Amino acid sequence: MIKKLPELLEKAPTSELSSIKGICFDIDDTFSSEGKILASTFNSLWRLKEAGFLLIPVTGRPAGWCDHIVRFWPVDAVVGENGAFVFYMDGGKRERFDILSAEELSSAQKSLKQLAKKIKSKFSDVMWASDQAYREFDLAIDFCEDVKPWPVAKIEQLVELCRSEQAIAKVSSIHVNTWYGIYDKQTTFDKWINDIGESYLGHAFDKNEWIYIGDSPNDEPAFEYFPKSVGVENLKDFYNQLETFPTWICNYPSGKGFEQLVDLLIKARSA
Repeated sequence: MIKKLPELLEKAPTSELSSIKGICFDIDDTFSSEGKILASTFNSLWRLKEAGFLLIPVTGRPAGWCDHIVRFWPVDAVVGENGAFVFYMDGGKRERFDILSAEELSSAQKSLKQLAKKIKSKFSDVMWASDQAYREFDLAIDFCEDVKPWPVAKIEQLVELCRSEQAIAKVSSIHVNTWYGIYDKQTTFDKWINDIGESYLGHAFDKNEWIYIGDSPNDEPAFEYFPKSVGVENLKDFYNQLETFPTWICNYPSGKGFEQLVDLLIKARSA
């Protein structure tokens, strides 16, 4: 079957974008650019907020980072550790919506310790992500953020090892994230928005009024879930790994691609 590649974002009809009320977005290499958040990109987030859009980053980054993000960024909530939880502020207090119960998390953490030993035994040079200390639900293996980039075959071997141990394993642009529990970015967002999010945001949820933007294979469930979705230009590096593509592809990579989407959404709203 021939895969349908996305159209260029610059060709997205204004009528398709004018109804958007909320944006879900990946952070690494979607909102950030080569490990940094550009001033213009962060400013574009404020432009969206001031224009009245609802904003929810959806990331593989850890709980410790997500606590900071939801407190200090102009966002309404954050989905973290690839869907393990949602953090949101309510009355000045940070609240959390966890997918796993305390008992399930305890069991998962024990299994992750055993998996970590097996990973170390097979990959002697393995390095956990530098943010591993701030994680609660998953194990992140660094394959290019702070280490010499791994070859694709080696990444695939790591993913296969994790899956052979009945763990979920997803590839981002910088890490392999592995965990125990049946969830991902999309399923957690869906559960939160329907259980809590509608009343919290004051917004009746309609998928057609939201858009998602990402950059890597672990965004694929969201590309499938949201009728309107976008890939930044660097998503093209992963085309051969994707079964589901976003609706549109940016003309620019990473943060500049994010800014392109922001410009079009604000323009469409005022048209």
